[in-house]
Amino acid sequence: MLTLFGDDLEAYVSNHTSSVPTLYDRLRAETLADVAMPQMQVGQIEGRLLKLLVQLSGARVAVEVGTYTGYSALSIAEGLPADGRLITFDLDPVATAVAQRYFDEAPWGDRIELRLGDARKGVAELAEPIDFAFIDADKTGYIHYWDHLVELARPGALLVVDNVLWSGRVLRPESESDHAIVDFNAHARQDSRVESVMLTVRDGMLIARKR
Repeated sequence: MLTLFGDDLEAYVSNHTSSVPTLYDRLRAETLADVAMPQMQVGQIEGRLLKLLVQLSGARVAVEVGTYTGYSALSIAEGLPADGRLITFDLDPVATAVAQRYFDEAPWGDRIELRLGDARKGVAELAEPIDFAFIDADKTGYIHYWDHLVELARPGALLVVDNVLWSGRVLRPESESDHAIVDFNAHARQDSRVESVMLTVRDGMLIARKR
C-alpha cells in the first residue's frame, strides 16, 4: 500500500495521537517480521480512531470483517465496555493464530470472538442487531458485507470501511479490486440508509452512521 502522505507528516500525526499499550507495538513488530503482507495491518492512528469511535458511539456489539493479525480487533475491543462483544471474521489460519495469541494476552481480549472461515457466509448468517462494524477484507466482497451489516445495524450505529482510496487507484482503476472499491464507494454514497463521510486517514476510511 502506498502512503498518501510523506513520512515526516505521518510521523508528526503519530506523535500527536494518543500512544498505545506496548502490546500493540509487539504485535506490529511481529507482523512486520514474520507475517505475509504486513501492509494489511492497521497502525496506531487508525487503531486509536477505531477505539475512539467505538467509545463515542457507546457500542456494545461489534462486527469486524478481516481480522488479519488482530490489531484492529484489539483496538475495537479495547473501546467496548467490559460486557461488550466483538465478532471478527477471517480465512487465514496463520495470521489469525498470531491474532489469537494477542487476544489471549490482552486484558480486554475476552471480548473478542474469532470466527475462522468464509466471511461472506458468516456475515450473511448474523441475526443479532449490531452497534459498530469495521470492514477490511476482500475488496470484491465489500458490497456484500456492507449490505448485510447495514441491515443489522441499529439506528445510530457506526460502520467503518477501510481502503476506500486504495492507494489512489480509485482515480484510475484497472484491476478487479480497483473496480470493486470504486463500485463500493458509489454504492455506499447512494445508500439512503446511512449518512457518511470519506476521510483521508491512512489508505482512506469511510465512516457511516445508520439513520
